[in-house]
Amino acid sequence: MDCLVEAPLSQPLPNLAAWTAYFQAAEIPVLASTALELEALRAHDDDVDANLIGEMVAGDPLMTLRVLSHAAANRPSRVVTDTGTVTAAVVMIGIDPFFRAFGPPPTVEDRLREFPEALQGIQAVLRRSHRAATFAIGFAVHRMAPDAALIHQAALLHDFAELLLWCHAPTLALELKRWQRVDPTMRSAVAQRMVLNVELRQLQQALMSTWRLHSLLVKTADDLHAAHPSVKSVNLAVRLARHSAQGWDNAALADDYSDVAALLNLSIGATQQLIQEIDA
Repeated sequence: MDCLVEAPLSQPLPNLAAWTAYFQAAEIPVLASTALELEALRAHDDDVDANLIGEMVAGDPLMTLRVLSHAAANRPSRVVTDTGTVTAAVVMIGIDPFFRAFGPPPTVEDRLREFPEALQGIQAVLRRSHRAATFAIGFAVHRMAPDAALIHQAALLHDFAELLLWCHAPTLALELKRWQRVDPTMRSAVAQRMVLNVELRQLQQALMSTWRLHSLLVKTADDLHAAHPSVKSVNLAVRLARHSAQGWDNAALADDYSDVAALLNLSIGATQQLIQEIDA
């Protein structure tokens, strides 16, 4: 699928406001597989409903971000609540308006064609995001949480600023990765300020506010809500996916097991068994 590819950023922007404005204006690319599925659905739009679109979008955090940010920006004044899930957003938008609003999108693979190492980098973040979402929905189902779909989505989108950085500034993302490899003891926030002039956490919070994303996602970045069970489910799932990305021998996993056990009211042994079953 041929789309005009924007030139990537090669130099850091000066501050949070500049980064926020840049990503607010930049088009969000999607996975090539999502772009193909979208066009396949478009060809049979008479047989498509919001649930089918929601299922298609749910596997791609970048497409999820496109849909939710568009829905929030175009939310009718009579609708005062958060759009919530992609399926709810499509119901609000309507099927025909959805296909008009989302033409053939640019793809991650096209954007990073000249940056194979960056493509590997974003694929690693995507794998981590999917595993986090899988853990999160597993915890939510065990808790019989009524907002399980939102918990899954919040975990999937938890690192969306990092995904956007890989897409739009691959050389800077690679430089950030290089510094973290050179000095593993360097805190991520310090490395980000040094390379980007901004922390990704701050950038993500600014974009969540600008795009009016669902309050659950916003709360996962706010320590004031850290004790809420849904927020805990997301944050513990993200931690677990991060710490187990290279295998199950990370020393930090002991604390993760303990905290998940407390959330789910299980023993440590039962928690470890459940996590392995979810990850299988």
